[in-house]
Amino acid sequence: MQKTIFITGASSGLGKAAAKLFQSKRWNVIATMRNPEKETELNQLQNITLIALDVTNPEQIQTTINKINAVHNVDVVFNNAGYGLMGALEAFTDEQILKQLNTNLLGVIRVTKAFIPNFREKKSGLFISTTSMGGFLAFPLHSIYHASKFAVEGWSEGMSFELGLHNIKIKTVAPGAFATDFLGRSLDKTLHPGYEQLEDKLFSMTDAMMGSAVSAEKIAEVVYEAATDEKDQIRYIAGEDAKAMHARRLEVGSEDFRKEIRQLILG
Repeated sequence: MQKTIFITGASSGLGKAAAKLFQSKRWNVIATMRNPEKETELNQLQNITLIALDVTNPEQIQTTINKINAVHNVDVVFNNAGYGLMGALEAFTDEQILKQLNTNLLGVIRVTKAFIPNFREKKSGLFISTTSMGGFLAFPLHSIYHASKFAVEGWSEGMSFELGLHNIKIKTVAPGAFATDFLGRSLDKTLHPGYEQLEDKLFSMTDAMMGSAVSAEKIAEVVYEAATDEKDQIRYIAGEDAKAMHARRLEVGSEDFRKEIRQLILG
């Protein structure tokens, strides 16, 4: 039987790459984005349905998912919508902080919650959320972004127990640097004169990392693996850089690893 995946943030990057990969594997794909009328590629492919969805809009989430559940048998939900907020905490407005948490954390929770009753009734289903290596280790000037991604990791682990009662799985895919528009429209970067030296160092390092990043298509393959391998596993680390940094953190411990990051960036 042909399976169906629901994807948020499918207009670009990993979301679009995942939509194309699952479609090529003969899945039905429900690809959501804020402005589907602007999409010119996914709408040319068979078995892909484009739907408008802003994950910061709770009413739209519930209404949209109710309509989808009425006509589609969704097997996998891929919570991918998100962006990066970079800068010193004191540089951010309250609006910026709320937007980051609304998109990267509360959007994931609300979309998941809206699908749970349907999954519980049929006693099957899988949730996958995009986190980041920034969901298990931290860099300077990413504090609110880390707050959102660490939260999704911890929330997913906690949710695994209650969802497991109903044969529902939950997983995360934690990429390192991958080629997307993260440094373009998916990045909100705010500067502050009190942190100029740190900003210059960090942003130059980030630019260099993105220059050697793997493709979004490679990360999408990990999403497909998580969706199909039937493993009782929550976290899938994607990309050699993320795997290496995770291994190093486990090897030396979180405190020494934090000091290594500080030395690397601050000298």
